[in-house]
Amino acid sequence: MPFRPLHDRVVVRRIESDEKTAGGIIIPDTAKEKPQEGEVVAVGPGARDDDGDRIAMDVNAGDRILFGKWSGTEVKIDGEDLLIMKESDIMGVMA
Repeated sequence: MPFRPLHDRVVVRRIESDEKTAGGIIIPDTAKEKPQEGEVVAVGPGARDDDGDRIAMDVNAGDRILFGKWSGTEVKIDGEDLLIMKESDIMGVMA
């Protein structure tokens, strides 16, 4: 990827949800909500504290994460729709 996030920012690719419900009903694109689950594509080096020391990031590229519904900024990099968000917008890493 030709993009490297700065500080405590993370680049995320949304993981699309199923197009059918458990009962077999097909959900049209216009009725779907944007997924709140994603895969970390790239991670910045981390923020700095008041003393100038780097704070290590808790997520790594390849992690599956959950994030808030309105988190991040949508961008298009190499024709792919991605999100850039701060690490604090991430609610957790899925095991």
